[in-house]
Formats: sequence, C-alpha cells, structure tokens
Amino acid sequence: MSNKDYRILLFYKYVNVPNAEAFAAEHLQYCKDLDIKGRILIADQGINGTLSGTVEQTDAYMAAMHAHPLFSDLLFKIDEADGHAFQKIFVRYKKELVTLRYDKELDPNVDGGARLTPKQFHDKMQHDDVIILDGRSNYEYDLGHFRGAIKPDLKTFREFPEWIRNNLTEHKDKPILTYCTGGIRCEMLTAVLKSEGFGDVYQLDGGIVTYGQDPEVQGRGFDGNCYVFDERVSVRINQTEEHTLVGECHHCGTKTDRYINCADDTCHLQHLVCDKCEEEHRGYCSAECAEHDLAETGSVR
Repeated sequence: MSNKDYRILLFYKYVNVPNAEAFAAEHLQYCKDLDIKGRILIADQGINGTLSGTVEQTDAYMAAMHAHPLFSDLLFKIDEADGHAFQKIFVRYKKELVTLRYDKELDPNVDGGARLTPKQFHDKMQHDDVIILDGRSNYEYDLGHFRGAIKPDLKTFREFPEWIRNNLTEHKDKPILTYCTGGIRCEMLTAVLKSEGFGDVYQLDGGIVTYGQDPEVQGRGFDGNCYVFDERVSVRINQTEEHTLVGECHHCGTKTDRYINCADDTCHLQHLVCDKCEEEHRGYCSAECAEHDLAETGSVR
C-alpha cells in the first residue's frame, strides 16, 4: 500500500447532460467547496476531467459523482501523487466534449469501435496486417507512442476526418487499432472511422493510462513517456523493459522527455529540450523569440 496523501483522477463519460451549462456552474462551486484542483469540461454530450486532491477529497468527489444518476457508473483512473498536479480549478462548459466539428452527428456509445482490453490490444498489435493509429496530437506522439504506430502529425483533433480521407482510404480492408491518453478521443475517432467506411475498427479501452496500469501487460510495447495534461507533463508507461526515450530535443536532437514552454510570452511554444540546450537557449524555442523578447522588454531570460 502506498503512503502518498494525494491522488490524480482522470475520467470521462459520454452521456446526455440536461442543462449542461447550468450544471457546469454548479459543479464548479462544488469543486471549490471541496478544494480540489484540476480541469473539467462539461458539454451537452458528457463530462471529461482531470483533477487532483487528497485521498479524502478524491474519495468524496468520486462518491458524490457515483451518487448522481447520470454518473453512477463513471470510471475513474487513479494515480497516486505526492501533491497537487494543478494549481487551480477550472470547470467549463463546451459545445463539444472533444472538438471535432464533423459533418455528421455521432454518438460514441452507439457509433464507436469495439473496445479492447490492454491484453487484447497488445495481442492484436502483434498481427502483421493491423494499422495502429495514434489518436493524439503530434507533440504527444513525439514524447512517446506504441511501437509501429502511425503519427498523423496533426495539430488539432478536428483535422482527423480530412486526414483519414487523404491517408487511410486504401486500408479500409485492414483492422484499425486506435489509442489515446485516457480513451475519450478514440471513442469519437473510431466513430468517425466507421462513418468513413472502415469496418474493422478498435479502440484501447481506458487509453494509454490504463494500459500502463494493467498488471498483465504493464505497458509493454509503449516506447517513451505519455504526455499528460497536468503539471507532471510526462509519465512512464512501460514497466517491463528498460526505459526508452523517443523524444528529441528541439535544438540538437538529443533524446529527452522534457517539455518546456518558450520563454517568449507571445510564443510559449511547447517544445522538447535537453538540459544543455535549455540553458544555452535560455528557454527560447528560437533565436527569433529571444530577439523579440529583447526588443519588447529590453532583456532576455
């Protein structure tokens, strides 16, 4: 048993939420009263959140959500922590839980691909005829990914439908395995794939996080680290092999797993950087950003 006093919760559920905007305001107040920290999105189609708090606070939050008729079966992925992974609490209403702007209305609970347990996903990855598709953005892939996975090289999730039409159409007869951090994006991604005519479509149930926690596979086959949307930024997934780094320094190409934001406030590009280059470039992603900062403020970091 761990003696850590804090936890990080990752959760989502696609479900119709009546008066979702009002519910978001009420939920924000509840979270403030409980004094938990994190980011929670609420839409007409469901909830998606990551939060941190003490064991007592997170127990109270999970109990309250399970007492709500809409969220009685809400699944929580739990990581132990030494302290808060967030500094503030944000609860916001959004029109879409995952921004897609697809030309058809999709319900992941009905339209999504078949779910695979971590063991089933691992076993299917060994087949020669499968397409392993990363459902995340390029900077997440660059930090770590499943061996042999395709990098769509997209900046936003809503670019996926066009990318699928331009790059995957010739593979409609092959099994498509999709994965993302916690599972929510693949719920929608597999629905898009099926809508676009792909018949043999699967999603990693619970995402990379669950795959890394599974006692049987223990993250096997995942290289590098998993990008997470809290102050940890990067977490290890593969517990079975020597830790590998796949991320490359933005400046020199050295293997690294450290992300920083560009020191120029007008840029803030999140980029991988090694210790040496962070010091040498003073946290800037480019000479142009350093020069801009110098021109605007009269100094650089």
